[in-house]
Amino acid sequence: MNDDLRIRLLIVDDEESIRQLCMTVGEALGFTCMEADGGESALALLEEQPAHVILTDMVMPNMSGLTFLEKVKKMLPRTEVAVMTGHGSVETAVQAMKLGAYDYISKPFSPLEELRLFLRRMAEKVRLVEENEFLRERVDTETELHGIVGASAKIQDVLRMISRLKDTHTPVLITGESGTGKELVARAIHFRGSFAKRPFVAVDCGALVPTLIESELFGYEKGAFTGAVRARTGLFQSANGGTIFLDEIGELPQEMQAKLLRVLQEKEVRPVGSNQKIKVDVRVIAATNRDLEAEYRNGTFRKDLYFRLNVVTVHLPSLRERRSDVPMLAHWFLERYARGGAIQITTAAMKSLLQYDWPGNVRELENCIERAVALGDRRTIDFNDLPPSITSAVPGDQGSDSLSSGLTTTDLEDIERATIERVFEQVKGDKALAGKMLGISRATLYRKLKRYNIGGREVSAPIQALQ
Repeated sequence: MNDDLRIRLLIVDDEESIRQLCMTVGEALGFTCMEADGGESALALLEEQPAHVILTDMVMPNMSGLTFLEKVKKMLPRTEVAVMTGHGSVETAVQAMKLGAYDYISKPFSPLEELRLFLRRMAEKVRLVEENEFLRERVDTETELHGIVGASAKIQDVLRMISRLKDTHTPVLITGESGTGKELVARAIHFRGSFAKRPFVAVDCGALVPTLIESELFGYEKGAFTGAVRARTGLFQSANGGTIFLDEIGELPQEMQAKLLRVLQEKEVRPVGSNQKIKVDVRVIAATNRDLEAEYRNGTFRKDLYFRLNVVTVHLPSLRERRSDVPMLAHWFLERYARGGAIQITTAAMKSLLQYDWPGNVRELENCIERAVALGDRRTIDFNDLPPSITSAVPGDQGSDSLSSGLTTTDLEDIERATIERVFEQVKGDKALAGKMLGISRATLYRKLKRYNIGGREVSAPIQALQ
């Protein structure tokens, strides 16, 4: 179970005393607590900040608990909703459970320990479901998480965030250096959840011609400007109902930042040359390799737009911050570009890959492996097959067993063994799952399991069959 997940609890009740009591209990359990005095205000709050667990009263002004429950289940199907009833109406509580409620609890809470245990059980269910889904989704054959490979703690945090965000409308800001895979994460958030069959439109804000940005994003009418011989739908309209990914959002001119903010606030666009506004319903995911907080402080990025986009931040670590993932990534790219060929990476080459700082991050590593496969002898990738940027940057005798950094063949084996053991433990011995997470073939996995004595006797027969 994922005990690191900080549960967000929303209490919905028109009685302040009940809200305060529930929040006190929730905070004592370590939850992040929110409150709303009715269904309408709660739904508005959930638009900005989704909750894992909701405790709602059944009888409230303007919107009943049942109506609120139905709306929440459409908006956030994975959120657990429990109902409170102070009127002894078991029939209504049963009806709520038929609509998807987790359970019901009677007011007043007596003893108070009953409420604490009730909330704790709800949180345990959320954590268990998230952990199981996290492991299952990492090997979805349709998207394969779009190449997001790694077993390090930092990349696993990113994968958990993807799992939590995939079904929400919440704006997401993805930060990280160039080449860390920001678009991969955006696509994973979209294609992993309920948005998967809806449009996904990626926009490179840095590549847009400044004079045409508005017409590209919002569209234009026939005759709006010279050359506009027919009307054109903008990218926001193309993404209607789905996700628009605004890559390198920091490159937008300030004039366009103001127009983008208006679109996000009003949820409508006005094509160039038109007096009519068009409603759009899109989830916005933005990405940047800049420090937008520093930029809004010095006046080069709009503060209001920054806070509009930065509801949830996903930060991608650089490759040098997760060097333990380099062997896994290298083998994953090798499997892709070798197309089934049995190409090995020599110890000298792998030591160099581990020592290099990768200023271009995962994208640079992928290009490195693709180049080595194309120019190599189709049997091995050695130190001399690596690009000059790497061979010139890594000091020492690459043919020896150790480098100036002290990285030895044993070190490499220890890194590989630890990575495989960590993944094998995560998937509870599921070899098919482990192979996909590691990005290696079934035969390669069995050989490494036998070599490092991981999994015991149960790998002996399969490895003999594969040989």
